[in-house]
Amino acid sequence: MAFSELRRRAGALFVDNAFRGLATVSRWHPRADPARHNVSVQSNVSYGDGPSQSYRVLDVYAPQDRSGAPKPAVLYVHGGGFRILSKDTHWVMALAFARAGYVVFNVDYRLAPTHPFPAAFDDVSAAYAWVVANASSFGATAEKLIIAGESAGANLTLALTLAATHEHSSPLAKRVFDTGVAPIASAPMCGILQVSDTERFVRRKPTMHPFIADRIHEVEHAYLGPSKIAPDAPERDLADPLLWLERENSSARPLPPLFTAVGTKDPLVDDTRRLERAWKQRGARVEAHVFPGEVHAYHAFVWRPAARETWAKKHAFLRSVLDAQ
Repeated sequence: MAFSELRRRAGALFVDNAFRGLATVSRWHPRADPARHNVSVQSNVSYGDGPSQSYRVLDVYAPQDRSGAPKPAVLYVHGGGFRILSKDTHWVMALAFARAGYVVFNVDYRLAPTHPFPAAFDDVSAAYAWVVANASSFGATAEKLIIAGESAGANLTLALTLAATHEHSSPLAKRVFDTGVAPIASAPMCGILQVSDTERFVRRKPTMHPFIADRIHEVEHAYLGPSKIAPDAPERDLADPLLWLERENSSARPLPPLFTAVGTKDPLVDDTRRLERAWKQRGARVEAHVFPGEVHAYHAFVWRPAARETWAKKHAFLRSVLDAQ
């Protein structure tokens, strides 16, 4: 085995275990208990059937007070380079939304390389259709559906948003469009929004440390490497939603308001900047924040000032969208 491959695998093992460990330890904090925030959790709700049924589960985080009108729904899609992490490692994201009054559907999906593209989008598109059909059973309304996610989850969030607003030939995209429901807002954070050609990040920054470059390259290697879908096939739009967005100039339904944020030390920062430009070029509302000195997925470290500021801005943005409904 080549040294570069050994280095890549060792780095992946280190990062995987570090993220899982952090998520596990953080659950020990007293404020991690949803009940302290008047939030209830229903775990491992099935959102699909078929061969992938065992992977198609989600957790529902909901305000305990169900009085009044149905609450807005958030479909949350976790990150992890399409190959690690889960709804369980991203409980803090779901809790942050539920504390603010949303019913959150925190979704699991199949992971690469065991389940390469398009397995992840297949699952989240099924989750989207399920939430549209079942939100009311949990005190939420699909008429006020928000999609959110970070990193690889931002890629899937953007792909779902475009699938809901554009007529596309892919059956998986049609599953979303045919629900008849488009999200009222989308929040793809610090995303890798084009999985192909991850070498572009190194071309932009030739001095990038090999450890970081490996982490980026393994996303493409794991998710698209064994794919039998040709690079020019329409289905590849679902892996490269940023290219899809940049190519199109119209949609069957209006693009929703979009919120995004990224740090300047995030090697993926250019994809967020491209997203902001493309959304503006389509004449749709977008609020993008670039935080100086912040790293990838910095907003997950909710105790830090930049993370708290980002969540405050995101909640204010979403409240303005809801007030305009």
